[in-house]
Amino acid sequence: MNFLFLIIIPLLVGLWAQMKVKSTYGKYVQVPSRGRITGREAAAAVMRNAGIQDVEIVECHGTLTDHYDPSHKRLALSQENFRGTSLAALGVAAHEAGHAIQHKQAYAPLNLRMALVPITSFASQLLPVVMFGGFFFGGFGPLLLNLGIGVYLVLTVFQLVTLPVEFDASKRAKLQLVDLGIVERDELEGVTRTLDAAAYTYVAAFVSSLGWLLYLLASRR
Repeated sequence: MNFLFLIIIPLLVGLWAQMKVKSTYGKYVQVPSRGRITGREAAAAVMRNAGIQDVEIVECHGTLTDHYDPSHKRLALSQENFRGTSLAALGVAAHEAGHAIQHKQAYAPLNLRMALVPITSFASQLLPVVMFGGFFFGGFGPLLLNLGIGVYLVLTVFQLVTLPVEFDASKRAKLQLVDLGIVERDELEGVTRTLDAAAYTYVAAFVSSLGWLLYLLASRR
């Protein structure tokens, strides 16, 4: 029963979130903005308005691979969002620019997330050991169980800290797009739906990590 509620249901929620973001993005990437401003131009305008002049905007491969790299001060946008003028492209680009603003303003949750990256990366590398070890050895022994709890504790904390970082970036994006006249208010619905759908994936990731952590803790009894 614990496996059903703590593992299977969060897994299904995660799959739903992935489908939701793909379908929503797929819909609004087809809706051009009236201003015909590209994602690159929108990101540059948002950062320029915040007094940011030292962040490089680059094009990257893939779909929805957009990200802000605070260590190199680089904002990467996928081709559709870098060159595109759609409501989805503008929303994603402004969202990533929101992270750059967070970095400039030393936004506490972002700083904490950055500090957690090394240990989270290490924990992620241990995850296959935990999962395959439990599968091949027919369950979680004491050592493997404690390792799994440690790994999922780190991942859960990281996912929890990620939530305010992402929600705040989306909030900043929507405000900036309207205030700068990049989109009109009646166009904001498409931007909002795109960013909200992306937010579901972060919530799902947190729920999944928390589910595994609680499941492993319950297995110690």
